[in-house]
Amino acid sequence: MYHTWMRYFTPGPVHHRLGLVCLGVGLQHGRLPVVGPRTLDHHVAVVVTAGGGWYRSADGRRTPVSAPALLWLTPGVPHHYGADPATGWDESFVDFTGPAAATYTELGYIEPDRPVVPLADAAPARAAIGRIARAARPGNPLLEVETAAAVHELLVALRRGRADTDADGDPVLTGLARDAFQPLSVAEHAARHGMTPAELRAAVRRAAGCSPKDYLLTVRLGRAKELLAATELPVASVARRVGYDDPAYFSRLFTRRVGLAPVRFREQQGRAVHGGWSDRVPDPERPPTLTGDSV
Repeated sequence: MYHTWMRYFTPGPVHHRLGLVCLGVGLQHGRLPVVGPRTLDHHVAVVVTAGGGWYRSADGRRTPVSAPALLWLTPGVPHHYGADPATGWDESFVDFTGPAAATYTELGYIEPDRPVVPLADAAPARAAIGRIARAARPGNPLLEVETAAAVHELLVALRRGRADTDADGDPVLTGLARDAFQPLSVAEHAARHGMTPAELRAAVRRAAGCSPKDYLLTVRLGRAKELLAATELPVASVARRVGYDDPAYFSRLFTRRVGLAPVRFREQQGRAVHGGWSDRVPDPERPPTLTGDSV
């Protein structure tokens, strides 16, 4: 037995220029039917707030899902998942698309390579989804704009709610994230947690679905993206801040993993905001304006 409520809609072309558009929202709980295998042409964030189940990736690997958790369903990536048939689970989901999704992915807010993400706190994400559900009421003239704004809010809430960025999250992931920028080997990280390397690998695989090395690299590159996008620090300084003494090695690694060189990544982020970045506080009597081709 299960209960479900969902609504789907089709934003017009002009609304896609908001960057993100919401395509649907739903709330379900109970012994839900298995989903997939299937492939979608848009993104879906599935927030599991109670219960548990499983997720099977395209390579056949099965990952346990235990609430609170996030399932990322990304375009073109086959997925297959289901709640425990005995206990079921509670979930909220939002379907979305738009050009800004690529930027959120580059900044690490959307993680195609990490479909199951443990959450330390799902409440802010649930609140954002609740706002989308309320905006989706029939006859709302602001439907597209209100839901688009809430999708941006949802992505930020999910990033903040990840177990690896919250002090109340999984202690192993929290410790790895805290020490990610130090020059430590996997064995040294394991020793800090009173584990053998094999035990650490098992714990990280269980909590994050990847190896400790890949997890540490994800944390480092995520921070590097933030520094490149939001500061004017030289690439060498960014490299040192995220744990790499050799800027050339950092640049090669960043380019291989992200698909863009650090300088190119920064240029692309600067073009996403009219006028680029500034660290000056605007004068309230003389607010910033857009002129020329920026309008």
